[in-house]
Amino acid sequence: MTRAEFISRLKKGLVGLSAPAAAEIVADYEAHFDAGAADGRSEAEVAAALGDPDRLARELRAEAGARRWNQEPGASSAAGAVFAIIGLGAIDILILLPLVLPLFGSLIAVLVSGVAVFLSGGFVLVAGPFLAPPGGPAVAVLAGIGVMGLGIFMTALCAVFVKWLIDATVWYARLHYRVLKPALDQGRI
Repeated sequence: MTRAEFISRLKKGLVGLSAPAAAEIVADYEAHFDAGAADGRSEAEVAAALGDPDRLARELRAEAGARRWNQEPGASSAAGAVFAIIGLGAIDILILLPLVLPLFGSLIAVLVSGVAVFLSGGFVLVAGPFLAPPGGPAVAVLAGIGVMGLGIFMTALCAVFVKWLIDATVWYARLHYRVLKPALDQGRI
């Protein structure tokens, strides 16, 4: 593989990263080719030593997604980290999906339930005093506020669990990669 082919495939694989981050990565790999040429190695030898550019791009995107999640936790960085990690390989998907999908499904159910509880509390708060509940309008207002508080608690608890789940996914990917890295470096896998 020539230098141009390697860099072209690497650039294609880095689509989705910020332009400065992708440019820095490409510059690093250009420097590897320059150093190899200075040592008298051919472009094919340097490309073979660096490995598959598609795999490198997936690993670099996964690491960038995990780094972004650690620096600025949020919905978009969480999605980026999860999708980058899933992109590492089909084996990981087969292992993680049966574990993660039920957890995400349960969390979505708790989130939807929390929103429904909050809205029902709002209904009790607004309409309760006019429906002549037992204990009078004050009880209806307090009950509505309490039920809305329960809905907020359920939603906040769901957000905390989602953060923990994403952190655990990132940890798993890093651990998994660290375990496989020596074998990848020696060409066993």
